[in-house]
Amino acid sequence: MTDFGLKVRMVVVGAILFGFYLASMTVVSAMFGIDLIWLLPLGLVVLPPLQYKLGKWRALRGADDMPEEGQYLEVHRMTEALARDMEVKKPKLKVMEMGTPNAFAVGRKGAGVVCVSTELMAILDRDELEGVIAHEIAHIKNRDVITMIIGQSIGMIVGWVAYIVYMAGGDRNAGSIIVGMVIANVAQLLVTAFVLAISRYREYVADDDAREAIGSGDPLARALEKISRGAEGRESKVDDSMSALCIFNGDKSLLSKVFSTHPPMEKRIAKLRG
Repeated sequence: MTDFGLKVRMVVVGAILFGFYLASMTVVSAMFGIDLIWLLPLGLVVLPPLQYKLGKWRALRGADDMPEEGQYLEVHRMTEALARDMEVKKPKLKVMEMGTPNAFAVGRKGAGVVCVSTELMAILDRDELEGVIAHEIAHIKNRDVITMIIGQSIGMIVGWVAYIVYMAGGDRNAGSIIVGMVIANVAQLLVTAFVLAISRYREYVADDDAREAIGSGDPLARALEKISRGAEGRESKVDDSMSALCIFNGDKSLLSKVFSTHPPMEKRIAKLRG
């Protein structure tokens, strides 16, 4: 589906992020005498690709290619059919022990990877797994991973610039370094808040795309319920920095609710069934 609401949000948040980025690069240009025309493209040409490569490597450490035989043959056929219906190239399939039932997608449109946990395979029925895979394919189709990486890169740049500006105006001692790091983190969190607002909305869009692809929202809703119950009392082996990629982020701390990458599970389930 083409979500008008997502497009509007992307335009608004994109403009805000570009404003942060432009302000940061203007400051760097003034401080170091670098022409802004050359500096502006540098940050978005160098940093996001590096983050993309590193993030993909970190996410897929410990994952194995999913065999096209036995219990996995049907998963490959299911994924191929979904990819065809959703008009994307079939993503590469991987399987990994994650400690909890979960799944995530990495990569870009045309070169995506969907990784499911062995724990997930053990508890879902066929139609429920189909809903989960459709959700992950939707993330690839909508370029969600790339969007998140660009947003996070701008956040890092703003944080670095805030640190440089603070340190340039004071004594370089242990105390000032600590204060500078705090300022940098606050600046980065400010930018990240806008990125996460889009991330939460993108989960709803991916759910809607999955519902459209499989013809019903109930299988994915049932899958989310099983995933949530299956994660209780179990520790995830997925790197914390990769949790934004997963279909389920079970951290319920106060800070995670404020800066959550996912909307509340009960709201997603209600929306799928509504």
